[in-house]
Amino acid sequence: MTQPTPGRSGHVIVCGLHGVGMRIVEQLHAAGVPVVVVDDAPEQRLVQVVHGLGVPLVPLSPLLPETLWEAGLRDAIAVIAVESDDLASLEVALHTKDLRPDVRVVARVTNPTVGNAVEAVTGTRTVLSVPTLTATTFIEACLGTAERPLDVPGEDLIAVTTVADVHDSLRARYGDLAPVAVVSHADGETVVCPGRDHTVSPGDAVTLVGPRAEARARAIAPPPEEPNQAVIAQRNARRWVRRANAALASEAGGALRAAVAAAGVLVAISTVVLSLAYRVPQAGGGTKHLPPLDALYFTLQTVATVGFGDFSFTGQPRWLEGFGILLIVTGAVVVATSVALLTNFIVSRSIERSLGRTRTTTARGHVVVIGLGGVGVRVAQGLRAAGREVVLVDRDDNNRFAAEARDQHIPLIVGDATNPRTLRAAGVDRARAVAVLTSDDLTNIETGLVVRDVLGDRWSRARVVLRVFDRPLARTVSASFGFRHVYSTADLAAPWFVGSALGLDVRGSFYVADRPFLLGRLTVNAGGGLAGIAMADLDARTRVVALARAANGLALEHPPRRDTRFDPGDEAYLVGPSEEITRVLRRDRAGADPDQPPCPA
Repeated sequence: MTQPTPGRSGHVIVCGLHGVGMRIVEQLHAAGVPVVVVDDAPEQRLVQVVHGLGVPLVPLSPLLPETLWEAGLRDAIAVIAVESDDLASLEVALHTKDLRPDVRVVARVTNPTVGNAVEAVTGTRTVLSVPTLTATTFIEACLGTAERPLDVPGEDLIAVTTVADVHDSLRARYGDLAPVAVVSHADGETVVCPGRDHTVSPGDAVTLVGPRAEARARAIAPPPEEPNQAVIAQRNARRWVRRANAALASEAGGALRAAVAAAGVLVAISTVVLSLAYRVPQAGGGTKHLPPLDALYFTLQTVATVGFGDFSFTGQPRWLEGFGILLIVTGAVVVATSVALLTNFIVSRSIERSLGRTRTTTARGHVVVIGLGGVGVRVAQGLRAAGREVVLVDRDDNNRFAAEARDQHIPLIVGDATNPRTLRAAGVDRARAVAVLTSDDLTNIETGLVVRDVLGDRWSRARVVLRVFDRPLARTVSASFGFRHVYSTADLAAPWFVGSALGLDVRGSFYVADRPFLLGRLTVNAGGGLAGIAMADLDARTRVVALARAANGLALEHPPRRDTRFDPGDEAYLVGPSEEITRVLRRDRAGADPDQPPCPA
């Protein structure tokens, strides 16, 4: 194992070499930022990767002061705590602040209450939750969202992915919309930050950034379905009625259905008999037939044994009195049986819901979320907020997120998702999308393959989204098994930690092909590598989509011109691959990077 060299300075200490931590190390290393890793129980496979990168590793507990001093805490610019659990990250963050209060600390904490408390000590935007950071990408993948809002104050900007329909230059087809990536339909190659004169062919996937209105004017960003609360309420009401009817039809059992049917037949026969045979005396003498509505009323009185004295079988033909006796006895038996079976059905379903268990679902066109973890529950909540019907699947009926699912009235199927029977109970064969989000790569892949078999002919139409931690494995799974939406939470979350550690305000992330892109806000430092240079000379494959000018009270300039120069205090909003934006940030801190080619205009 490599040990840190004496005199190291200006580096970032990463505590925790598990998943996200490894990806953070890779991104910092790729951007040329010195890194030191601290972990007393690292995965041996990852140790070899770190060793291959030439990154120092301190194999001791980060909770020991001597460990952090050995890692160079005295001269480090930041410490990133991404331990395997919240408690460990919390301890590392607070311990580091005690040793060196002026160092920037970024911690991974999932619990929002704990996160807020830690952030009060470590500073704003220094506590991040991986489920919160990554849920949006999975939600967009399930919904098939083509456009992603960009958090730029004062501008309604979006990143939108479209498929080229003509053989032409980007400038001619998309005008002032800024291209950030083109994925070739012919060979799958991704061109990052292409020039506006770059030629695209039909079938190429083009990702652009610009105002929403202009994108829609060019018919590349159709208005998304944005249901209001009234529409969502109507959908929920229809779902409730459909579920109730389907439950009685499929889950209540033959006994209850037979009892209800018998009661209905008995009431119908009695109403007909009484309306034809029952005679009502008239004041002036004689009798008349009982009107049908009165006959129904008399029948229900008799069956329910509540007779109010309005009608009586006294004085009627003997056979009709006998019919009345039979109606009373039979009605009491049928009603008592129906009430008992219905009560048992309602109580059983209530108990199942209170325990977070559901045997089956009758939903159609819904989204099935497999894996009730931190990411899964947030994806389910986000889909419900978008007005979509959701069904959860998890094998653990004591899951700590089950209460949140019940609060959202989200059905939960308890069972093994690798079993086709469980998937059919969740309605996978009728779903519009399936998100496989457990915390185990092998389980996700196995479940995804079973989902493919269950979907059958619908495989090409339904959206199947897989969460795979290992980046190379994600690419292999996508290429080998035909999955179109395979995402790594480590890939999505790592740039947020890197940006926060280096002082970048990360505003959002999204995928282009299999590569994560960022929107970040950078404040230009006086004397840094960006101050005074023109946009055309920006040495990175990134796009400056907007610039808030310090000289004009941070008034927003969009889009900035090629000859616009950065001034100290300006706030630049950049879009690009995470490594490239990190390079820009590093340049602003320490000077120009001569090895990076400029981005064409």
